[in-house]
Amino acid sequence: QVQLVESGGGLVQAGGSLRLSCAASGRILSINAMGWYRQAPGKQRELVASMTRGGSINPADSVKGRFTISTDNAKNTVYLQMNSLIPEDTGVYYCNLDITSRHTMGRTRGDYWGQGTQVTVSS
Repeated sequence: QVQLVESGGGLVQAGGSLRLSCAASGRILSINAMGWYRQAPGKQRELVASMTRGGSINPADSVKGRFTISTDNAKNTVYLQMNSLIPEDTGVYYCNLDITSRHTMGRTRGDYWGQGTQVTVSS
């Protein structure tokens, strides 16, 4: 069974930085794609940045040049480095991973979500 655990959120002043982590555990064979989403109060969840296993990165226009998505394959962990934070970045951040894992009948591929971590940027 695959589980994702997020960490790294918190309260930060505008202009500050945070690094979010998303650690995957279980009988993981590969992380095929990864993404970070956020949901601000009263708004729909939106994609912040995504990355394929091959390294193709796609950040949202609103975070280009400020946020970086990366991965440590040995640790099955995905990161979101957030710099130059602004109040509009406030929200709950979720990681989403496309993972192939071992299964009793061979292998299975699934889409998994972290529990969410709150990021609050004060002005």
